Amino acid sequence: MIRPMLGEAWLAMGANRLRTALTMLGMVIGVAAVVIMLAIGQGAQYAVQQTIATMGSNLYIVLSGSFTTSGVRSGAAGGPTLSVADAEAMAELDGVAHTAPVHFGTRQLVYGAQNWNASVIGTTPAYLDARAWTVARGGAFGDSDVRSATRVALLGQTTAQNLFGEEDPVGKTLRIQQSPFIVVGVLAPKGQNLDGRDQDDTVIVPLSTAQRQVFGTPFVGSVRMIMVQADSAEAMPRVADRVESLLRQRHRLREGQPNDFFMRNLSAAAESEAATTRTMSILLGAIASISLLVGGIGIMNIMLVSVTERTREIGIRMAIGARQKDILSQFLLESVMISFAGCLLGLLIGLAVALGINAITGMVIVISGSAALIAFGVAATVGIFFGWYPARKAARLDPIEALRYQ
Repeated sequence: MIRPMLGEAWLAMGANRLRTALTMLGMVIGVAAVVIMLAIGQGAQYAVQQTIATMGSNLYIVLSGSFTTSGVRSGAAGGPTLSVADAEAMAELDGVAHTAPVHFGTRQLVYGAQNWNASVIGTTPAYLDARAWTVARGGAFGDSDVRSATRVALLGQTTAQNLFGEEDPVGKTLRIQQSPFIVVGVLAPKGQNLDGRDQDDTVIVPLSTAQRQVFGTPFVGSVRMIMVQADSAEAMPRVADRVESLLRQRHRLREGQPNDFFMRNLSAAAESEAATTRTMSILLGAIASISLLVGGIGIMNIMLVSVTERTREIGIRMAIGARQKDILSQFLLESVMISFAGCLLGLLIGLAVALGINAITGMVIVISGSAALIAFGVAATVGIFFGWYPARKAARLDPIEALRYQ
């Protein structure tokens, strides 16, 4: 039964090729728009997720407090309120995976005739673990280098490129604040963080070396920041409470007295950025879906015209024994075929355009099979929905009136 009806539907579509093509065009544009917008939106989500991954997971940043001089207050990390001992105490807390005390600033680097201003980070080996940062060439410094204040350095990719060009930096000597440092390794690339700063434009040295020979400290062992990594996302709220309680106890802060440190949840900021991107992706898909609605209305209009033009044909079919459900099935099948053909063509065009955007602009594009299937399924459902009314109208025609129709 279905095969003859498919053949008749194909003949009916072929009898008015231009009209059929124009009817399909709405579905083609709708599906293509949905596929392209979802590919761009999911690409943006993927790019944000990759940026979040480079920052490390489950991270808190504890900044030292501010100070006031002659009524002028410094910002966060201005006062020497954190110490290496604080970081060591945090490491003993339940739920803490890594802690890394950090002293940082910018300094001029010199190698031969080249010089470059970069961020210098003094820290411990745990910093690389907390940031999930690997060494691409050479090796990292160890705890013994921190204890003995060894003048060794790890270079980020940007810093290495600007100072050494194509030359291998490992084993070479550069100067920081007139002090010679041996490059022991080059870090793997990280790219930009969420605020656009280049994470690879950096030099990492042992904390004790930074304190004694690069920056200096007002108090022995004081640091500007401590990085704390929880062992899981679920443990982060508990870790935050325990870190705050521990620091208040160690710093002898009375009840009601404000903290002399600041805590920042890097994971929360990153997830907020990711949520914004997801919302934009959904919005793009919703806007593109309007084209599907327009395409469905186009199918309904053309099918209503087709019913009017074929009223006499419907009367003849009924006169020779066709039932209402046969007429309904016939016109609904024509609507479904137009919809499916438009969906398939739109899907192919959408995929081609998305790949073209990636090739021309370099924009991250993520083509999801599930998204393409959803777009196809929604478009097909829209076509069937808007084809139902014309098919039902054709099936409910009075046979006598249909035969008399001119």
